[in-house]
Amino acid sequence: MSKLQEKIEFYSQVAGELGIQLDADLFGKVTKGLGPSIYKKDAEVVSCSQADELATVKKNFLIKKLGLENSEELDQAIAEVCEKMGKSNKNKYRAIFYYLLVEKFDKAAVYSVTDKEKTKKEETSAPKQEKVKEVVEEIKEEVKPVVEKTATPKAEKTAEPEQEVETAVETAKEAVEEPKMDPQEFLDTFDWHKYEEGIEEVDEEHIKSFEKALEGTVGFVNEREVIEGTVIRMTDREAIIDINSKSEGVISLNEFRYNPALKVGDKVEVLVDKREDSTGQLVLSHRKARVIKAWDRVNAAHESGEVVTGFVKCRTRGGMIVDIFGIEAFLPGSQIDVKPIRDYDQYVEKNMEFKVVKINHEFKNVVVSHKILIEADLEEQKKEIISQLEKGQVLEGVVKNITSYGVFVDLGGVDGLIHITDLSWSRVAHPNEVVELDQTINVVILDFDEDKSRIQLGLKQLSEHPWDALDPNLKVGDKIKGKVVVIADYGVFVEVANGVEGLVHVSEMSWSTHLRSASDFVKVGDVIDVEILTLDREARKMSLGMKQLSKDPWVDVMDKYPVGSVHTGKVRNYTNFGVFVELEEGIDGLVYISDLSWTKKIKHPSDFVSVGDELKVKVLELNVAERKLNLGHKQTSENPWDAHQENYTVGSKHKGVVKEKVDKGAIVVFEDGVEAFMPGRHMTKEDGSKLNKGDEAEFMVLEFSKEYRRIVVSHSATYKAEEEKAVKAAAKKMEKAEPTTLGDANEALAALKAKMEGEE
Repeated sequence: MSKLQEKIEFYSQVAGELGIQLDADLFGKVTKGLGPSIYKKDAEVVSCSQADELATVKKNFLIKKLGLENSEELDQAIAEVCEKMGKSNKNKYRAIFYYLLVEKFDKAAVYSVTDKEKTKKEETSAPKQEKVKEVVEEIKEEVKPVVEKTATPKAEKTAEPEQEVETAVETAKEAVEEPKMDPQEFLDTFDWHKYEEGIEEVDEEHIKSFEKALEGTVGFVNEREVIEGTVIRMTDREAIIDINSKSEGVISLNEFRYNPALKVGDKVEVLVDKREDSTGQLVLSHRKARVIKAWDRVNAAHESGEVVTGFVKCRTRGGMIVDIFGIEAFLPGSQIDVKPIRDYDQYVEKNMEFKVVKINHEFKNVVVSHKILIEADLEEQKKEIISQLEKGQVLEGVVKNITSYGVFVDLGGVDGLIHITDLSWSRVAHPNEVVELDQTINVVILDFDEDKSRIQLGLKQLSEHPWDALDPNLKVGDKIKGKVVVIADYGVFVEVANGVEGLVHVSEMSWSTHLRSASDFVKVGDVIDVEILTLDREARKMSLGMKQLSKDPWVDVMDKYPVGSVHTGKVRNYTNFGVFVELEEGIDGLVYISDLSWTKKIKHPSDFVSVGDELKVKVLELNVAERKLNLGHKQTSENPWDAHQENYTVGSKHKGVVKEKVDKGAIVVFEDGVEAFMPGRHMTKEDGSKLNKGDEAEFMVLEFSKEYRRIVVSHSATYKAEEEKAVKAAAKKMEKAEPTTLGDANEALAALKAKMEGEE
């Protein structure tokens, strides 16, 4: 297998891995057309990151070779092929790259022999055939006299001259005609490279041996190689550089702006961009050489862990921009120092030492760190400090960070936390009330875990406990002043001395039995008078009271609110069973729902009164020991049922309105507001229909109970004479009997009921 065929098979395998389907015949022609370039590593691949190389592909291949017109479509096609072959330049082989472009623009015909070319070959071969015929005729004319002169009657002899003529003709044809060749053999041995490039292909082995022979000789340079050159001449805009090659290179002075002192004779590093351009000129670049050398140094520093010096150029979002060997690197804010940085500007325009921690070759990004150098120095200090840590040990540290829950202190390479509760014996709302950043303080080690990675520190433990300094003469019952420091739902904490607090429960704020929020009485910062209720020096607890400083209103309640007295109070609250009425601060009484009204049937107190209303009440019962006061509202007025007993006698008739219908009947309201109950069977009108809500009619009293405030009426009885007589008879019996209740009329009413049900 030839080297060309090996290359074609290799490229085909790579294309298969990339998911690219190839036309074997066309791909072989495209690969063969590239000539010896496929045997050079730097030439057989296309670098999509090099704009000048892509421009060469566009110019030499798409425009010149494929005959396309220059347009943005060509650039777009090249970009699409780059994307299709992947981000890495490793597999972007030129043969596959060119094949995809040929397919993209459907230019396979460029690699095929056209009909026009075949016609041209036929036209070229036609004159040759005519020439052969002319030569044959000339030979026959020259040989003819000789044949006639030597002719004999014998057939054998005449045949010899004719055979000589034929031999001469064949010889002439062989001299004129081109040797015939098998078509397949012709295609296999055809020099395609010479056909396409105009020059015979040089064997790769000869090229290598030639290049090897040139090594070490003056003037031999490789493209993409960084070498040292000498400035031999300068103009206003350019510098001419000698690299000891067959020609000098020209570099714009813009690439030397960082070095305004450049002069003739200076040595500079340059990159051989091209050995020869289209005009035969050597193309050099100093800027590219600097970048390549810089990247080499950065890569070497990253691999070896070398400490490099960089210049902090400016701030940027999230960190700083640092110049390392001429390359802009990123220094994250978290990698500047081991402690948080508040002022980034202090590092700008300063030289610092760094370590290269990350390189992204694809995007040409470099990340450096200064913190890693500090951590390396602190690690040794940290090991030494940790080995000497003991509980109760007092150390000096610097406040490193302040949070809402505590303070982080740097102990010289080791960080510890002071919880907010360990900052001061007094209550602290935020740690910055006690310490500030970068402050040097003494702390005591309270605790640490097994590996000593978490250290708990204390600050208040370095001072005497406030309870130990509390006045020994203080006792229960003493009246003192204090400052409200915290308000909770259940009460307030009052600081009576520095670091000593007592609790005033909300029940000890007022004599009122209705507990309210503590914020209704005081606010944070208030200085108030309190009385010591309990004092436990060992448990360091103290309870205080506020209401004890004022007179207990229940002391003389018997004199102020005797049973039977009438007063006006304010509705403070109500429940399902009654209303709480406040007569004065600390004295509340309960009005049961049954004591609100003589006449109305109240389902809930809110239907009768509202919170804040003034309500007239009468003291019904008083219990000083249990601090209970029973009040009544209806008792402040006469009982209307005394008058109703005279007006609504059994059998009397009254006009009323059906207020509402209920399950077993209806509620009837009379003109004076008295309500009565009418059973359902007594709602029938004279025409047989039923009474409805809002209907006005005449009703007869069937039952009256003062004790239970109950009246039963009937509409049917007003027009039924027999029923009326029965009712009157029942009334006479009730008059003869003691009229304590209506129970004595049960038999008459039962008979009346049975009779009415029988008629229905």
